[in-house]
This record gives sequence, structure tokens and C-alpha cells, in this order.
Amino acid sequence: MLLEQQRTLDIDGQSLTIEDVVWCARAGGNGSLSPGAAAAVERTHRLKHDLVDREIPIYGVTTGFGDSAHRQIAPAKAAALQQNLLRNLGAGVGPVAAPDVTRATILLRANCLAKGNSGVRTRVVRALLDLLEHDILPCIPERGSVGASGDLVPLSYIGSALVGEAPVRYRGEVMEAAQALELAGLEPLTLEAKEGLALTNGTSFMTAFAALATHDARRLAVVADICTAMASEALLGNRGHFNAFIFEAKPHPGIVESGRVVREMLASSRLAIDCEDLYEEHDLNGRGYVQLERHVQDRYSIRCAPHVVGSLRDTVRWVGEWVEIEANASDDNPLFDAAGERVHSGGNFYGGHITQAMDSLKVGVANLCDLLDRQLELVVDEKFNRGLTPNLIPPFGYDDPRNGLHHGFKGMQISASSLAAEALKLSNPASVHSRSTEAHNQDKVSMGTIAARDARTIVELAEHIAAMHLIASCQALDLRGIEQAGPYSRALHARIRERVPYLDGDRRTDVDIAAVVELIRRGDIDELAPAGR
Repeated sequence: MLLEQQRTLDIDGQSLTIEDVVWCARAGGNGSLSPGAAAAVERTHRLKHDLVDREIPIYGVTTGFGDSAHRQIAPAKAAALQQNLLRNLGAGVGPVAAPDVTRATILLRANCLAKGNSGVRTRVVRALLDLLEHDILPCIPERGSVGASGDLVPLSYIGSALVGEAPVRYRGEVMEAAQALELAGLEPLTLEAKEGLALTNGTSFMTAFAALATHDARRLAVVADICTAMASEALLGNRGHFNAFIFEAKPHPGIVESGRVVREMLASSRLAIDCEDLYEEHDLNGRGYVQLERHVQDRYSIRCAPHVVGSLRDTVRWVGEWVEIEANASDDNPLFDAAGERVHSGGNFYGGHITQAMDSLKVGVANLCDLLDRQLELVVDEKFNRGLTPNLIPPFGYDDPRNGLHHGFKGMQISASSLAAEALKLSNPASVHSRSTEAHNQDKVSMGTIAARDARTIVELAEHIAAMHLIASCQALDLRGIEQAGPYSRALHARIRERVPYLDGDRRTDVDIAAVVELIRRGDIDELAPAGR
């Protein structure tokens, strides 16, 4: 549980939240092992030694791993087996995980072991927390896990760092773990029986990606509602599409909430007007046909936006519950039952729930990407933007020599469409692509880490599309007259204009996009949305 006053986390194996994980991962938060958890850890540590001393064959402790489980070793060899496991699994490839993912992974591994079912020493848990405190971050390759016996390959880099045998990032440099530990005044671990397996045999890496992606997706849902409201104003839309009656008739909680945000943002707008109010005194005056100045229904990407964003909101709700259960689970194998005085071998390392959750989350966020891309197209395209300039270029006079030379937001819309296409491609479910591995011992695997990494990537793509949308919407509102927008849109416009100036002619916009992505990630955009009741 996060204690704001102490600025530390009480690591007890049962109360970690997604917000705690994000705070530790991105704000440098630390943790300490709770006394109750320490006592539970010690109880199973003693049980483990008792069972080992009795020469009982225990999977991965006094036997080999995977399909070598029938090969028993003497207790005297148990420690060396754990050290070799870490070396054997050091086969990861690909880019090194970002610092926030690495910090989240370390925290989650410590919390799993703190639950007290893994048979390790309290020193192992505290050694993980020491890495966080000193910001010693193992260089974990992102690729190499099938999410079956957990994240064996990625997590081995954390275990190897603890024993001083892996590269780490420390004080802005990459160095060997042994050197970093020495500079920080820490001693490398010498592993006991089961401890190498306990460090590697779990879902902490995939759950780290999942926790961060879930947090960011929750924020993106609010940003998407903001984008919808600003696009509605830019397009002289019908705010009646967001009246409460509509959503009360189909009361999915996410739809109701998204509809409320957009409705309250548009409440005082002089650009987006309820068509019933606009035409309440309209009369055909005996004519058989008249062409209205405004449409009574907007396109689906505006009118149905709460239904798209609302489904993401509801997905994030249950996904968050699953992620927090996984974050507070004993997800390794075997597990030691202190009360029953026995060891249990099972499959809690299997990442099935994280895979299913992330496959669902990435589909929801990919749909968000598609929605925002469609809205952006309406705003910039002169065929659909209801009188705005082509590609939102400045309104040059007829004889202005700059005429024909500028294309405004054309490049940005192309980029947004590309990102949306990539997000849709990545939304293919990973869970159905199981591969039999490890001599057919792991013959049905979860692919949880791939699903979670894809979810992270789609969220990042969505953040960039949302940034482009917000920049274009601000330009459109400038062209309409920002003073006619509602107060929420004016506040958001002012926030973005602090970082991104009005586009008065063609220029590179990649720096502008990066600046608004930073605002989104810091929470500077969604905090300006109408607060919930």
C-alpha cells in the first residue's frame, strides 16, 4: 500500500496497486519488507531446508528443470544448480527494457516473494528492494519469454544482477553488476536452493508491462473524450448526441462516463450546439424541401465516440482488477505450505490472465487509435471540415503570395494514419499463438509477455495520435475563434499553446508532437477534463 507521507511502499505480497507500481517505476519510489511478510518468508524458508535435508525430491530444488525433473541431485549440489539456471537462461535478445518497466519488474518480483510461499530468504527480497533504492537496473532484453514458466529468460537478468553477473545501468552508465553493487555499498548474493528459480519462475516482467499499459490506457480514455469534444466544436457538431438520456438508455458504465465528459465539455460551447435548440423555431413555411445549415447527425466517429471510448473504459476496469491480482500472487513454482508442512508443484507461473487481459486491452486501445485518426481526418479535410481551411492552413488572402505553398496538417494526418494502421496490426491476439517449447515440457504456453509488450506499444502509438489530434484541434479552434469554444476547450487550448505555437505556415511538427505527448504522459491534459461526480 502506498504511504504518501513516508514515500515508501509496504511490501507485503498482498496490497500492491497499479498506482503503486507506476509510482515506483516512474517517480523513483522505494519499498520495504513488512514485518508480517518477513515472518511468513522465514517460515517457508525453514520448511524448505527441512525438506531438502530429508532428501525429498523437490522440483527445481533437488531435481533438474523442465523435462529434467526426473533427475534428482544431492542437497549439496542445490545451490550450484540455481546459479547455473541463471546462466543458462541468459539468452534474451532485442531492445533493453525501459527503466520504468525494469523498476516495475523488480518491485513485482519482490512483492511475489514477500507473499511468503517461495522458500527464499528475506535477504533475497531485501536485495531486490536495494536495487530499487539505488536505482541499479539490470539490462533486460525484451524478447525471449513465452510466458509459460513465467518470464524465465527476462527475469534471469535480475537474478544475475543480484549475484553480480549481468550488465546493469547505474549512475547513467552501463557496467557489470558486481561493479555497481560495490559502488553502492552492496554485497552480491550467494544463492541457496530454490532461490534462482524463485527469481525467474514468475510473471513479473509481463505484469510490469501490463500495469504500466493499463494505467496509461485509463488516462488515454479521458484524453480521447477531450479530443472528441474539441473535434465536435471544430466541426460545428451537434452536442445533442451526448445528452444523458441517450446513455441512460444503454447504461454501460464506460459509455455513461465518456458521454458525461464530452457533454460537460460542450455545455457552454457556441460552436457545438444542440440541433433541437438550433431548429426549435424552424418552419418549412409551406416548402416541400429545405437544405439545413447544419447536420442533425454527425458522423459515427463523433456521434458514437462514447461507445468506442466507453468500451475501453470498461475493459480497463476489469483488466486492472486482473493485473492487481497477478501483482499480489505467488506466481512461481514450487510453493511451500508452512501450515501443511509440504511443498506443492503446480503452474501459477502461467501468464494466461495477463495474456487475455492484454489481448483485450490492446484491441480497445487500437480501436481508440482508429477513432482518433478518423476524427483527425474530418477536421483537416476541406471536404468534411465544414468551412475550415484545407489542412487547417492559415487563411491567406486571395492575392497573398503564400497561396499554394503551404499544406498545413497534411503530413501530420499521414503520420497519424500510419500509426493507427500499425496499432491495428499489433492488435492480433497473442494468446492463440502458443508454441510448444523446452522439449515439449512447456507444450501450451501463454505468450503473455508478447501480448503485454504489444499493449505497451499500442498505447504509445495512441499517445502520439492523440497528441496530433489535440494540436490540430487547437489549430481548428483558432480558425473558428477560440473565444467561441467552451471553457474546458479554452483551458486545454491554453495549455497546449504553452508548448506548441499556432501553425502560421509549414514547419516541422515532430517537436510539437513530442511536446504534447509529454503533456499527455504527465497527466497535464486529462487533469483539465470535467471531474467525475
